[in-house]
Amino acid sequence: MNLQHEKIDALCDKLQLQGISQNYLKISAEAAKEETTFAAFLEKLLEVEWQMRNVRKRRTLTRFAGFPAIKTLDDFDFSFAQGVNKKQIMELSSLSFIERMENVIFLGPSGVGKTHLAIALGYLATQAGLKARFITAADLAVLLDTAHREGKYEQVMKSGILSSKLLIIDELGYLPLQRHQADHFFQVIAKRYEKGATIVTSNLNFSQWEKPLAPEFWVDSFVSQLDK
Repeated sequence: MNLQHEKIDALCDKLQLQGISQNYLKISAEAAKEETTFAAFLEKLLEVEWQMRNVRKRRTLTRFAGFPAIKTLDDFDFSFAQGVNKKQIMELSSLSFIERMENVIFLGPSGVGKTHLAIALGYLATQAGLKARFITAADLAVLLDTAHREGKYEQVMKSGILSSKLLIIDELGYLPLQRHQADHFFQVIAKRYEKGATIVTSNLNFSQWEKPLAPEFWVDSFVSQLDK
């Protein structure tokens, strides 16, 4: 590597231009061979930098989301879970419900794919550059209980719950919630109303939900009943 290349690498490092640093030698060689204009050469460099930044952003958003595993709609067996309207799910995959800040609820017994669908939609959101977060209802209850005791409730609510464009709360009803925990959950949904989209999965019918989580509060939500 000559001195000029070292200087270019140093400048790219200072400016955090990893895409250019890793590709400018190859692109410059191709430009010289094809005798392209400097403007075309520069455009190609910037395009590569933009692409690599998007890749890094998607990886960061996926890590932040905290998915227990990566699931996709392509892997979902629509023939297994009765009651799942594939057309409606594919409409949800456009992610327009996130832009409209609407709620999605998947109801059904264990093993029918509720979590799979929720993660798949969340993963699509991260790949579209949207901030998402996955958390179980039990972990959410512990998180907010702890934050309340430590006097950090509003801080945790703002940075950990409300900041995501899409919040996925998994397994509501799998473990019983105490009354104050149900109140915490209600506050999450209330504060996110018209500020962010939420997906909830539950093995409970609406009639079994705690009073603070009353069905009428979800009247504008998309609800899908999954059965084996």
